Amino acid sequence: MATWAYPPLPPGRLEQEVESTLAKELEWLLRSLQDSLVSLREGLHECAALLAPKEPGSTLVLSSLRSENVKGYVTRVGTQIVKGDIQLRLSSLASVRGSANTRLCLSNAPEAPELVLDQLVSVRNLVNQSLDIVDVSTWTGDPLNAGFIFSQLHLLRETISEARQMLKGESDTVKEKWWEASAAENMFDPPLPPCLSFHLTIADSALVLHLRTLESSTPTHTPTAFASDISLTGFNIRDRLFGTRHRPHDEAGDVFTWKGDEVKVKEKVRVESQDPSLMAVMAKLTALEHEVQKWISALKVLMGSEDTDSDS
Repeated sequence: MATWAYPPLPPGRLEQEVESTLAKELEWLLRSLQDSLVSLREGLHECAALLAPKEPGSTLVLSSLRSENVKGYVTRVGTQIVKGDIQLRLSSLASVRGSANTRLCLSNAPEAPELVLDQLVSVRNLVNQSLDIVDVSTWTGDPLNAGFIFSQLHLLRETISEARQMLKGESDTVKEKWWEASAAENMFDPPLPPCLSFHLTIADSALVLHLRTLESSTPTHTPTAFASDISLTGFNIRDRLFGTRHRPHDEAGDVFTWKGDEVKVKEKVRVESQDPSLMAVMAKLTALEHEVQKWISALKVLMGSEDTDSDS
């Protein structure tokens, strides 16, 4: 901002005029922010509506792209999966009654537990918290108190950002432990095979299914000199002839605690399906977060705190 005037003013008077102008601009910004909060509230309500449980819901295809390993669909209503029918053809999964496929159908029985997506529950709660913050900023406190509005906007940005990160998923702070968050066996009819982990999560606004076949990590026999899993010389003959085999997946060899037992992941399959409603929520949250950040930056300048690190 220019700090000169014509005709020239004494230094003391000039400083007073600068402070008076900044105060008027700050008041104008605070008043205009009240109008902007109205449009922000509308955007958050749109996000809440997209996450609300509305029939018939979103039917999403969950099928592997270049194989017959996974073929099927699920239906999401709000934060819950209400229908699902998936055919599996996994070499490590024992077939039933001689069939090459294993069918997974979500149970409709009243006593069956619900398959709830915890990430979407968190996103919905964070959107509702953001609406509460907007209401407090509008109806509670002094709307012309710059410090109060600044703190509310800072809290609002953090809450919207957290909701957006929940939708992005697959980060250290969001990622679920699959061995604790997999679907229960009795969510399906017939129940899931005991060696199969069915884990649904959200990543980049898409519904992601991880299927894992498991085997016990406890040896079931005593290795001998003629067994294929031991070498007296410390070198496996197969590895010496053909080289070390590549890990079939990123969890190969790792040990996990599954239902009280230590297991290894024998086979792992990942399929995903883009959810248009969740993509719309992500786009809206990103735009709202950017808008709130612009308001914060403008307030910092007019409050004389542009060098203050308030983004952490």
